[in-house]
Amino acid sequence: MQAIILCGGLSTRLGKTTEKLPKVLLKIGDRTVLEWQLKLLAEAGVIEVILASGHLHDVLYKQVGKKCAGVKIRYAKEDKPLGTGGAIKNAFRLVHDFPVFVLHGDILLRNFPLANMLSCLRPEMEGLLLGISVPDLTSYGEIVADAQGRITEFREKQQVARPGCANGAVFLFNRSIINAFPQKDVFSIERDVFPYLSQLYVHKIETEWIDIGVPERLEYARKHFTS
Repeated sequence: MQAIILCGGLSTRLGKTTEKLPKVLLKIGDRTVLEWQLKLLAEAGVIEVILASGHLHDVLYKQVGKKCAGVKIRYAKEDKPLGTGGAIKNAFRLVHDFPVFVLHGDILLRNFPLANMLSCLRPEMEGLLLGISVPDLTSYGEIVADAQGRITEFREKQQVARPGCANGAVFLFNRSIINAFPQKDVFSIERDVFPYLSQLYVHKIETEWIDIGVPERLEYARKHFTS
């Protein structure tokens, strides 16, 4: 099984922390973010991971190489910023085995086996998104779904604090999602693809999950997310 990790962004929200080092190479406890993610993927049966790289690609390649944490590594380098959708489309050139996991490179997830998500994917689904139950949606986009888990709406960050289902930035795609990609290089998977899919579902869970994309959450992860 294969997976894609999106790690080509500029990471401007982390300031000087990621000026010379990609987010996936930041240390959390005794491992890098990438090593945490590879462990999670390997436990679900993934044997090859495609790093959708761009900014600081040379640093990433030098430190990671062609194998990391027992997982084969390949690279889908973008020559210009492609957006999340464009990066996935570019990486799909190297994908030969579906379904495929896609992770944002700033997500830490623990105490949830991705194999559980894999077992819930059905052939008629275009994709399955991981939904995280959070107490406060002011920092996260919200996923709204019907009783069967089919996604009916995506909502922007809420102005008033309330609990809900946040987009966990872990996706599982069947091959059919390719048909929904626009005929252009640069696009967002969240804005230009997801809202137009009729068979996109959510897998809701409650677990320890952290998006390290801003300094305060990175600091929290380094204090509390250890092996």
